[in-house]
Amino acid sequence: MKKMLFNTLSKEELKKQLAEESFVRTTLSFYRYVRIEDPESFRDWLFESFGTIGVLGRTYIAAEGINSQISVPSHNFMEFQSLLESHNYLKNVPLKIAVEDDGKSFYKLIVRLRNKIVADGLNDGSFDVTNVGNHLSAKEFNEALEQPDTIVIDMRNHYESEIGHFENALLPDTDTFRETLPVSIEQVKDQKDKKILLYCTGGIRCEKASAYFKHHGFSDVNQLLGGIIDYHRQVKAEGLPSKFIGKNFVFDDRLGERISDEVISKCHQCGATSDHHTNCANDDCHLLFIQCEACAEKHSGCCSQVCVDFIALPMEEQIRLRRGLPKHDAHSVYRKSRVRPRLDEFNSKK
Repeated sequence: MKKMLFNTLSKEELKKQLAEESFVRTTLSFYRYVRIEDPESFRDWLFESFGTIGVLGRTYIAAEGINSQISVPSHNFMEFQSLLESHNYLKNVPLKIAVEDDGKSFYKLIVRLRNKIVADGLNDGSFDVTNVGNHLSAKEFNEALEQPDTIVIDMRNHYESEIGHFENALLPDTDTFRETLPVSIEQVKDQKDKKILLYCTGGIRCEKASAYFKHHGFSDVNQLLGGIIDYHRQVKAEGLPSKFIGKNFVFDDRLGERISDEVISKCHQCGATSDHHTNCANDDCHLLFIQCEACAEKHSGCCSQVCVDFIALPMEEQIRLRRGLPKHDAHSVYRKSRVRPRLDEFNSKK
């Protein structure tokens, strides 16, 4: 009989298990573009193997490769490394260890098949995806930033760059990587002879982006090796000045890890200095936005008066109201043009 290769416990049960763990976890990420012959079989093997040593987190597998953000029980870390080395797809894959880590970044194991390991919206057959830009170390990236006429571009979404970014970087106002690529190309389309520096969280988005820039005729395309995560590690290890200011947004329960002491963003409700992302406490909304501690306490962790009122209702009434109704203007990520009216409504009723 084939084993159940999926989670069977509820979210509440999984979070309770995580809270009761008595050991330390290490949060990390890795990716690799590699041609996977049988993605489904590889997915099943990885889910079972990860489950055996207590790995939690998200891993996406496609015919083009693997993209993983996970936490590993620290006492099983050597076993985890041996597991990676045992498979040709994963041998010598670079690991990016989290900058700040409380061990609670993930509460369940997900290993899913996808058409692509990053949703980039590109037709890979239309250009050479292997013709990527030069990979720069932290030291080389810093030196390139100092050169005249260098253009540095943040390949992340606007809610990521809002709380932290490299000095003087172009910050495309986009919700998704699919949108960021054409917008960033358009922003610098008349500067194809300039030195282009690309960066993202762990490097995976820049692999495709750098090849796409070269396809569009940019002659000097470079990308930050290992992304912001490994940049910070190299800066600390080598005593280099950090050109990144603020926080690095991460797609797990931490929502961010501090790179420098500067706080460069503001609370979306009161305008106070803050770079604390949170999800609205109303699970029927779950909007991602920046909220300072004072507003979180004052407004019960909610993004709008609608949500404050909703979570104050008895649970039976909340369930009744949810039945058959679309989520009210809910988004997995915020965009200022969508969130601002709701926050303005909230503030007008305070």
